[in-house]
Amino acid sequence: MGRYHAQKLAARSDCRLVAVADPDRSRAEAVAAAHGCAAFPDFTRIFGMADAAVVSVPTERHREIAGACLEAGLHVLVEKPIAADMREADELVSLAKRKKCVLRVGHVERGNAAFRALAERMQRPLFVDAERLSGFKQRGADVDVVLDLMIHDIDLALALAKGEVTGISACGFRVLTDDIDIANARIEFSDGCVASLSASRVSQAPVRKLRVFQTDLYVSADLHAGKLRYVKQAAGSIEEVEENHAGDALAVQAEQFVSSIVKGRPAGVDGEAGARALKLALEVGRLVRERLQRFA
Repeated sequence: MGRYHAQKLAARSDCRLVAVADPDRSRAEAVAAAHGCAAFPDFTRIFGMADAAVVSVPTERHREIAGACLEAGLHVLVEKPIAADMREADELVSLAKRKKCVLRVGHVERGNAAFRALAERMQRPLFVDAERLSGFKQRGADVDVVLDLMIHDIDLALALAKGEVTGISACGFRVLTDDIDIANARIEFSDGCVASLSASRVSQAPVRKLRVFQTDLYVSADLHAGKLRYVKQAAGSIEEVEENHAGDALAVQAEQFVSSIVKGRPAGVDGEAGARALKLALEVGRLVRERLQRFA
C-alpha cells in the first residue's frame, strides 16, 4: 500500500513527497525514483525533513512507528487497523493529542464516492447489510479477516448508525490460514439499527457490496464499481434510480489528510474513530474464536 500512498501524495500540488522509507532498500529506491525523492532504509531519517508521514507497515508495528513519528512532531496517517490492540490504539490517540498532531486512520472506504453519496441520502438506517469478499493475498495475512477486511464495513456501519452498540453475535471459520478467514457478524445499535456484515479472504471473485434500508428508501451500493441503486415508493409504484459515482478513494483520503493538517479541518477518520472500529473488530474476533473453540 505504501507505493500507492506515495503516488497520490506525489501527485498533489499542496504538499511535496520528500522521502520513502523501507527496510528493503531496493524497494524504497524504486518507489523514490518514480517520484524524485529520497530513499531511506530507516524511517527515522525523515525526522527533521518532513511535516507528516504515512505509516503503511504490518499492523504489529503501527504503535512503534506511528508513535515514533508522533513523538517527533509529525502528523500521521496510519493504515487500518489503527493498532494491534486497544492499549496501543489508546496510546496513539493520547500521544497525538499531547503532541497536538493530526492522527488519521486509513479507512479508505469513507472516501469512496458511492458511499459518500449513499450516506448523504440515509437519514435513519434500520438495516445495514455488507458483503466484502476477496481472494487470498499474503498482504494483510498478518491479521485475521475481521481486522483485514471486515473492519472496513464495521467502520461504515458505525458511520451510518445513529446509536451506540448494544449487542454483537459472530461466527467464522479457518480455511487457508491458522486464523479466521471467513466471518459474519450481527451488530445491534441502541437506535434500533442492525448491521449484518460478512467477510471472506478465500473467495474467487472480489465483492464489495453494501445495502442500506430505512423506512422510505433502500439503497444498494457496489463500492468496487461505484454504482448506486435507489429504490423507493412513489405515487403507488416502485421507483428505481441508478447512479454512477466514479472516484479515487485513496486520492480523496490523501486530500483529506493534507487538508486536515493545512486547514485544520476534521476530515477523514480520526484516531478516536479508528480506535472505535478496532474495539468492535476485536470483539467480533473474540466471539468467533470462542465459538471455534466450542465446536473444535
